Amino acid sequence: MNNLTGKTALVTGASRGIGRATALALAHAGAQVLVHYSSAEKEADAVVAEIRAAGGNAQKVAADLRNADGPHALAKQVRAVVGQRLDILVANAGISKAAPIEETTVADFDDLFAVNVRAPYFLVQQLLPVMCKGSSVVLLSSLAARAAVGTLPAYAATKGAVDTLVKHFAAALGERGIRVNAVAPGVVETDMSNFTKTEAGRAVTLGMQALKRVAQPDDIAGAVAFLASDAARWITGETLHVDGGSKL
Repeated sequence: MNNLTGKTALVTGASRGIGRATALALAHAGAQVLVHYSSAEKEADAVVAEIRAAGGNAQKVAADLRNADGPHALAKQVRAVVGQRLDILVANAGISKAAPIEETTVADFDDLFAVNVRAPYFLVQQLLPVMCKGSSVVLLSSLAARAAVGTLPAYAATKGAVDTLVKHFAAALGERGIRVNAVAPGVVETDMSNFTKTEAGRAVTLGMQALKRVAQPDDIAGAVAFLASDAARWITGETLHVDGGSKL
């Protein structure tokens, strides 16, 4: 059901973490994958090499999504590669900043919204001409959008915005046959969640989950691949919580 043979996909922030795992999962299902990175070129090269070694089709594309024209520059590269059809867009790239309200700077706040909200909004806008009936957009939300976890008020606000965009994008693009959904991970063992590498951090994580292990990027990638596939053809406008039963 998750056969993506003949499909084209873009995964932003695909050089590491959930993005890397998603790129590999989509490629394993048969998709041609564009591996986006901002600064981690060596890691992106490694992802492309791993996909090709397994018989898949992949290449890297670079853009700094903090910049106002970053999504436009990335979309231009993508359109040059895929031509007139992009089947899957996974807007995974994101940044986080742990800080209380009193210590959050304007620059921090603006960077968070630039990468986590503005970039996926305009990436969808710029890639609409090459998306068509059957295309799937998957955005990355977070447990932080629905529950107070950590000291992440500004970051959580960006993910709340993502959840709102999902509804509006899905409503606007449904007539074109384009589905828009999000996945909302809980704590995942990635570079963004270094605290999971400490005993105390793991204890806190397990204490708020029904399933008693720390999530790995592959756990999230499988859900993204599902939403991108024809198995999810009647799902749109939804945020799928992939968090091991966190904060039930």
